[in-house]
Amino acid sequence: MRTASLGLHQPGGSWLHRAPAGTKLVGLVVFAVVVFALGRWLPALGLLGVAVVLIYVSTGLGLGTLWRQVRPLWVFVVFLVVMQVIARAWHNAVAVPAALVLLVAAAALVTLTTPTTDLVDTVVRAASPLRRVGVRPDRVGLAVLLGLRCVPLVASLAARTREAQIARGGTFDLRAFTVPLLVSALRSADALGEALVARGVDDE
Repeated sequence: MRTASLGLHQPGGSWLHRAPAGTKLVGLVVFAVVVFALGRWLPALGLLGVAVVLIYVSTGLGLGTLWRQVRPLWVFVVFLVVMQVIARAWHNAVAVPAALVLLVAAAALVTLTTPTTDLVDTVVRAASPLRRVGVRPDRVGLAVLLGLRCVPLVASLAARTREAQIARGGTFDLRAFTVPLLVSALRSADALGEALVARGVDDE
């Protein structure tokens, strides 16, 4: 099985690969609504998790790919669990992280099985009617494209931050991990913004 980078398109011939990009995006929205609607019912989240696993297997992506999509979330999962435990919201300590993992795994299914250009084109077409109220569909498409590209970037920054922490011989500390990660992410965002401005993206 080929290695799948976080959220990047993996060519294939499965039923999900062949499905239209618009259908997959609508399905993702419906899935998110179901997750939020049933988030208080843990058995439902468990069933949704089983469904997501089966889809990864049936599309040929495999469990290894699924693991690579959700593994970068572990810091956020730990943070959410700690916050919910402090608030003594024991049910949410399970439900909220589980919902987050499900949504990320489902979103990754869309990006893994759909070329980025198809996703952006679909969003641009869907936003075209909004021209009448001053929305620029090309800007909406650009925002989607940048969002898709930033997910693996942040994951890479998190991995490098953790590797640097290990190299210094220190045990994991949430504050010592998140502060350098945020600084790196902000610097990358500034560099990206400057690059866009240099190319005239902000011109009217």
